[in-house]
Amino acid sequence: MSVKTIIEPQTTIPVYDECDVLVVGGGAAGHSAAVAAARAGCKNVILMERYGYCGGDVTGGFVLYVPNLSFYNMTYVRGIQEEWFTRLKKIPGAVSGPGPELAGSRSKNLMRNHPGATTRVKPEMLCHSFNVEPNQLKIEMDIMLNELSDSIRVMYHSWGCKPIMEGNVCKGVYFESKEGRKAVLAKIVIDATGDADICRLSGAPTTSSLDEQCRCGSTALVYRIGGFSLREYREWRRVNPELAKELTDGVAKIHGFRAMLGGGPTDDVSISPNWQPKMDCSTVADSTKTEMGTRLKIREVLDWYKECCPIIFHDAYLYDIAPQLGTRGSHRIVGEYIIDKNDWAFPKQHDDCIAWHCTVETLNDNAPIEIPYRSILTQKVDNLLAPGRHISADKIAIDNVNLIPQCVGTGQAAGVAAAVAVATGATTHTVDIKRVQDILAGEQDVPLPRNPHTPQEYTDCLVEHEYGLYTEPAKAAIAAGEAGAYRHWSITKGSGDPNKKPADTPHQ
Repeated sequence: MSVKTIIEPQTTIPVYDECDVLVVGGGAAGHSAAVAAARAGCKNVILMERYGYCGGDVTGGFVLYVPNLSFYNMTYVRGIQEEWFTRLKKIPGAVSGPGPELAGSRSKNLMRNHPGATTRVKPEMLCHSFNVEPNQLKIEMDIMLNELSDSIRVMYHSWGCKPIMEGNVCKGVYFESKEGRKAVLAKIVIDATGDADICRLSGAPTTSSLDEQCRCGSTALVYRIGGFSLREYREWRRVNPELAKELTDGVAKIHGFRAMLGGGPTDDVSISPNWQPKMDCSTVADSTKTEMGTRLKIREVLDWYKECCPIIFHDAYLYDIAPQLGTRGSHRIVGEYIIDKNDWAFPKQHDDCIAWHCTVETLNDNAPIEIPYRSILTQKVDNLLAPGRHISADKIAIDNVNLIPQCVGTGQAAGVAAAVAVATGATTHTVDIKRVQDILAGEQDVPLPRNPHTPQEYTDCLVEHEYGLYTEPAKAAIAAGEAGAYRHWSITKGSGDPNKKPADTPHQ
C-alpha cells in the first residue's frame, strides 16, 4: 500500500541558544548527565526536557523502586544514585529501604521489614535499595539543578526532535515548543531521550529488536492506590494463598495483563505496576492503547479489590495515575560495544569501565558487572553520547542494564565525559577516558575497578565471593555451549527461573 507524503516547505529556524554540552531528556540519565557535567567543571550546560519536571520514568512513570545497589556488604552503585537516597532520607516520607550500612545483613527481622530489598540468590541477604516518593524527588531534582544554576540552564516543555548534523558530527538539536521550532547549538550532545530519538536520525546505527518474552517488550501505565496497609495486605496474602491467587488472577483478567501491588515508600499508598506484552512505546498506536486501555479498567479493578478482600481494601481509593507512559524499551543504539549475557557469565574487564553495577541478573549472583564507555558511544557519529535506557545491549541483556541505577550511572559518566571533551578540545571518540574515570572515582564518589581512587576492598569482595562463572545457571549455560541462552524475567513467568517465586517488589 502506498503511503501519502507531502513536501514541507523550506524554512529558516532561529537559534534559541548555544552551549558546550546539551542534554536532551531530563530523566534519570539526563538529569545525572547535566549535574555531573557541571560538577566536572563545564560552565555552559543546557538540559532540555519535554515535560515540566525531571525524573522521567521515576517521577513521571512511577518506577519508584531503585534496586540492587550492593553486593554482599559493599555498595558498588554510589555517585548521584546514592545522593538521591541521602538527600531524600532527610525528608519525612520521601524514601524507604535499607541503607548501605545494612547491606549484606541476614537478619530475618530486617528482611521481613524490607521484603523488596532481599536478594533473589542464596544465601538470602539484604541489598541496599530503596523506594522514592515521586513528587519529593521532582522537588529534589530541581534543587540539584538550582544549586548549579551558574552552569546549567533548564529548558522545560521543550521536545528535542532532530539532530543538527554537519557530516558525521552532531552540532546541536532542533526542538519543538509552544514557541515553535527552534534550534540549540552545542559542542557535545547527550541523547538521554530513552528511545534514542536523536541518535536514530543522526545516521548512527540503532536497533528496535526486542524479545517479546522479556520485560523490555512491554509497556505500562502505573497508578497508585491509597487507603490500605500494604504490610497488612502482604500478611493476608501469606495466610490466604488461594484467595490471594484468586485476587491477582481477577486483576489480570480485568486488565488483560499482569499487574500487582508494590511498595510506596509509605505503607498507606501502593503502586500498581503492570506488564502489557508485545507493545512498543515508540509507536502512537501502542502508546495510546496502553494509556487509555489501563485507565478504562482502573475503577473496575478497584471494585474487584474491595469485593475480593474487603477486610483490607474497604477504604481503598485511587490515589493518582502516573503522568507518563511506562516505557521499558524500544529503540537503542548499536554502540562501539554491545553488552550481552556473556558480560554476566564471565567477569569481563573493560579498560573503559564507567560504571560498576550490580543488576537483578541471577546468572552471577547479582554481582556487579563492568559497563564500558563504548556502550554509550555511538558508531559513525561523533560528539553524540547515548546513556540511559537505550544503551548498547542485545535484546536479552538490555533487560538488566536499563534500570534506574544504570540510567543514573551511565548518565553521570556521559556528563563527565562531555565536560572533559569540551575542556580538552577532544571529541566523544578521542576523549581521555582515564581522566573521565579519575573524575568519577576521585571526585564524584563512583567506585570503579582498577582505579587508584577506589579502595581495594571493592575488588576483594568480588574475589572472595567468586563472582562470575560459578552459579548453577551459569554452569548449565556454559555446559550447553551458549552462555547467552539464560533468559531472566520473562513477562509470563516473572522470573527467569520457573521455580522461583517473584518478589513483592519486582524491577519494573
